[in-house]
Amino acid sequence: MTSLPKQRNAALVRPMGSDTDPPGGVGPNGRPNPSTASVIQPDLLDRPQGPATIDGSKTELKPAWCFLAAPVAIGLAIAALIVAGDANGPTATQLVGAILVALWAAAGISLGVRRRQDRLGPIVLAGGLAAGALCLAQALVVSAATTHDLAAVAVRLTLAVLPSIALHLLVALPDGRLTSAGRRRGVAVGYVIGLATGAVLCTDLTQMPAWPIVILWVGAFGAGVPATYFRYRTAGAVDRRRIQWLGWGLTVAAEGILVVTALRLLADWPNDPGAVALAMTGLVPIAMIAGTLPKMVARVDRLLTHTVALAGLTALILVIYVIVVLGLGRTPRGSERSLLLLSMVAAAIAALLYLPARSWLTERANRLVYGVRVAPDETLRTFGQRLTRSIPLDELLLQLAENLRSSMVLESAEVWTGQAGRYERAAGVPHRQPPPVAIGPKELPVVARAGVSGGTWLDIWVPQLVGPTGSSAMRVAPLAHAGMLLGFIVVTRKPDAEPFSETEDTVLTEIARQIALALHNVQLDTALQASLDELQVRNQELQDSRARIVAAGDSERRKLERNLHDGAQQHLVALAVKLRLAHDAVEDDPEDAIAMIDEIKADVQTAIAELRALAHGIFPPLLVSGGLCEALPAAAGRAALPTTVEFDEVGRYGNDIEAAVYFCTLEALQNAGKHAGEAATAAVKVSEVDGVLRFEIRDDGAGFEMAGRADGHGFVNMADRLGAFGGTVDVISAPGAGTTITGTIPLPTAD
Repeated sequence: MTSLPKQRNAALVRPMGSDTDPPGGVGPNGRPNPSTASVIQPDLLDRPQGPATIDGSKTELKPAWCFLAAPVAIGLAIAALIVAGDANGPTATQLVGAILVALWAAAGISLGVRRRQDRLGPIVLAGGLAAGALCLAQALVVSAATTHDLAAVAVRLTLAVLPSIALHLLVALPDGRLTSAGRRRGVAVGYVIGLATGAVLCTDLTQMPAWPIVILWVGAFGAGVPATYFRYRTAGAVDRRRIQWLGWGLTVAAEGILVVTALRLLADWPNDPGAVALAMTGLVPIAMIAGTLPKMVARVDRLLTHTVALAGLTALILVIYVIVVLGLGRTPRGSERSLLLLSMVAAAIAALLYLPARSWLTERANRLVYGVRVAPDETLRTFGQRLTRSIPLDELLLQLAENLRSSMVLESAEVWTGQAGRYERAAGVPHRQPPPVAIGPKELPVVARAGVSGGTWLDIWVPQLVGPTGSSAMRVAPLAHAGMLLGFIVVTRKPDAEPFSETEDTVLTEIARQIALALHNVQLDTALQASLDELQVRNQELQDSRARIVAAGDSERRKLERNLHDGAQQHLVALAVKLRLAHDAVEDDPEDAIAMIDEIKADVQTAIAELRALAHGIFPPLLVSGGLCEALPAAAGRAALPTTVEFDEVGRYGNDIEAAVYFCTLEALQNAGKHAGEAATAAVKVSEVDGVLRFEIRDDGAGFEMAGRADGHGFVNMADRLGAFGGTVDVISAPGAGTTITGTIPLPTAD
């Protein structure tokens, strides 16, 4: 594969724009979006591409050529009018042709200026130039006293090439680029066929048959419209609306041509149908100009929808008129034409007023039949729309109750919600505050599985809902989801009112299903939000605890380093010096050497004792060998306060759990020794109750105010140690009442 230039390779690594950016790096105003970079599709790199087919290399067109090409096309059209004026004056067709050339030139200028990154401008202006040349050549042929062979050749060639340009335009939409080899071949074949047809027509300059040109136009639209529709389905939002504008122009133009044709066949009017039909095609360049305006682009979808609907109705009416009238075997004459035109106008007005008249008549019929503005099933049709508009649930339920009451002519409509057999009135009209309704565990599954019910069924299963008027004029629709009863809809009519119909029961069933799903989603959302909040709190606590543990570990390592450096290391250095001196004195003064060796023995014992004390502070050997029952009494013997230790059903546990209890106890005893006072005493009690290891350190010292003191460094360390095992620590103290620290650790259960 041929390597791309560096500039083009750079486009491959640019980031793509946001999902809201229109394809091709085009902003909403139709201009290049600098924040969006194009990306070359990988499959495009596997085959040779022209510069115009690689989206990453789109460059803006200079508008200068638009201002040069457009005046040329307009000048040709004006020249055609001048030539025609020198003869017998321009005809209606020639005037319309000149106007069309000007419109297509204006469309080319608009595309060239507003859509500089596209390539539609050259195609449109090529069509304008060909149309201008056709106008001039046709004027020369008509006005020349003698045969003008060159003009006749130009007429035939331009007439044959214009369908090919139209095919090129349709296939290249929306940006003017032929993005595949098949499209390029199709356009090339179209031009070849057009030129070949023009060459064949040039063989006879005395006659100009119309059927080859008609075939070319039919073929151009037959091949171009499907290609345009395929590009429409894969285009972005802005490009889709621009194609919609072109579709609107073609639809209205086709409808206008159909109307003119029908009028000509039925009423022999207008006198020059060709000129009128040709004028209708001017809507296409006008639509293309509208497609370059940002404000117009945003409003085309509804316009196109209504246009297609009205055009379809009008076309149907015209076709029926043509079939019926021509089926009579003769065309209308004289006053018959006026009557026919009036009837066609009446039919067209009826078609235009069909949709609003249908809506108005439906509304009046509902009011006449139901006594309200909407039918009962209107609530069902509109409830789903309101459900997606982020309306608060209580407001939504109130609107539902009001709509049900008005559409079904109810005395009252209520929605009850709840769970676990207890339900309260959430919304209803008229307003009242009834007591909650309790449904027993035996009745719950029956009510949840029941459909819309009333009468005796309510008296048996839900008698709490039956009012003073009885259950015969009531309907209850359970709000059940996945077998859970989340509430119910209760509707009531007057006893002498009409009974509930099957349609109304169906409406209640469907609404109950939608409300149940909404209530289930609300419950899930509430539970999810609560879990999320709890996880956020736990996550923050975990991060803080980890940070404190890391800081405490660093502090302990530095403390251990200082103790080793200042204590045991100094003793060992002194021992090394004394050993060297003793070695030197062995030969010179044996008695002095022996004395030094005895002194070294004492120093070694001192170093060993200090290392043992240091190791005891890291992890006491008694805790490893004897557990809490041996380690805690030894620690109490070294405490600053007289301390007693009591055990209740305490055994051996994991090393981590025993270490957590041991060091939390040491922390509490150290705090008591610092703050309780000299005359205070302490007591330690450890017990195991119901799978929980509980320890308590109590002193009868001075105590302290809890505010601002219970979150001190020592208490936080204890909470972190116990929190690692899911345990907790509680502190109770008051001035003059001593302090009690209680810790608990849940013990793991045996498999």
